[in-house]
Amino acid sequence: MRRFLPDTFTMLLVLTVITATFFPVHGASAHYFSIATNFAIGLLFFLHGARLSRDVVIAGMLHWRLHLVILLTTFGIFPLLALAMGVLVPTILPQALYTGILFLSVLPSTVQSSIAFTSIAGGNVPAAICAASASNIFGMLLTPLLVGVLFSVGGHGGGFSWDVLEQIMLQLLAPFIAGQILQPWIGNWIRSKKKILMPVDRGSILMVVYSAFSEAVAEGLWHTFSLVDIITVIVANMVLLALVLCITMFGSRALGFSKADEITITFCGSKKSLASGVPMANVIFAGQGIGAIVLPLMLFHQIQLMACAVIAQKYADAAKSREAAKAKAKANGATNAA
Repeated sequence: MRRFLPDTFTMLLVLTVITATFFPVHGASAHYFSIATNFAIGLLFFLHGARLSRDVVIAGMLHWRLHLVILLTTFGIFPLLALAMGVLVPTILPQALYTGILFLSVLPSTVQSSIAFTSIAGGNVPAAICAASASNIFGMLLTPLLVGVLFSVGGHGGGFSWDVLEQIMLQLLAPFIAGQILQPWIGNWIRSKKKILMPVDRGSILMVVYSAFSEAVAEGLWHTFSLVDIITVIVANMVLLALVLCITMFGSRALGFSKADEITITFCGSKKSLASGVPMANVIFAGQGIGAIVLPLMLFHQIQLMACAVIAQKYADAAKSREAAKAKAKANGATNAA
C-alpha cells in the first residue's frame, strides 16, 4: 500500500505550492529570491556533473543500441504522442496546461529513480546509469530545440531561440561541465556525501516551484483552471505514460533485447525528470508565468513513481518465480538421475 503514497519530496512540493498560494513572494523580495534561485540551480547542475563518473560514460557508450532506443523514445516518441494530444485543445484541455504537457514530453529522463527501479526489477543497472545520465546531458541541448519545434508545429507560439539556448548553456551546461572537469578530484567526496548534499538538489527545485507559483498565483492561476481541468491533465498524463510504457516494454522485446535490457529501456525511456525540468522551464520560459507549465510535470512526477513502483515489483516477482522454477527443475533432474 505504501507504494501508492506520495514520497517525502512530493509532499514538500505540495506544501511549497500551498505556501506560494497563501504567502507568495513579490516585489523586491521576488527579485532577490530569483537571484538566489539561479545560484541554487547552477550549484545543482555543478553537482550533477561532479557526481557522474567518466568510466560510467565510457562503458555506457559500448551498448549503443540500448541507448539509441531510449533516446529516441525520450526525445522522439514522447513528443509525438504529446503533439497528438493537441486534438483535446481547447474543448477538453486548456491551452496553458497543454503547453505544460508538451514541455514535459521533451524533457530528459530521471536519473535516481530510473536507476533505482531498474535495480529493484533486476535490470541492467550500469546501462541505466549511462542512459539516464546521457539523457540529461543531451537534454540540455535537445529540450530547448524541441520546445521551439513543437510549439511552432503545434501553432502554440514561440519557436527556437538562440537566446534561450545560450541561457541554458550558461546556467545549466556550464556548471555541469565545470563539475565534470573537477570530477576526478571531488567526485568521490560528493558521491559519499549524498545525504548531506541532497537538500541542495531538492531545495533548488522547491525554490523554483515557489517562485513560479508565487507569480502564477498573482496572475490568477487557481481562478483560471477548475478541478475538472486538473483531473483532465492527470488523465492525459496517465494515458501518455501508459502508451510509452507499452511501447518501451513490448518494443524492446520485438527488437530482441534481453530481459535485463528490456527493464532498463522500460524505466529509462518512460520517465521525465522533475529535477531537470523545473530549472529548464525557469530558463526557457523566463518572463512568463510558468506555474501552469510545470503543473503537469509535477503531477506526472508522482504518477510515474507510483506506476513504475508497481511494474518494478512485478518484474522482481517474475524473476523470483523463474529462479524458483529453475531450482525446482534442477532438483527434479537430480532426483531422476539418482
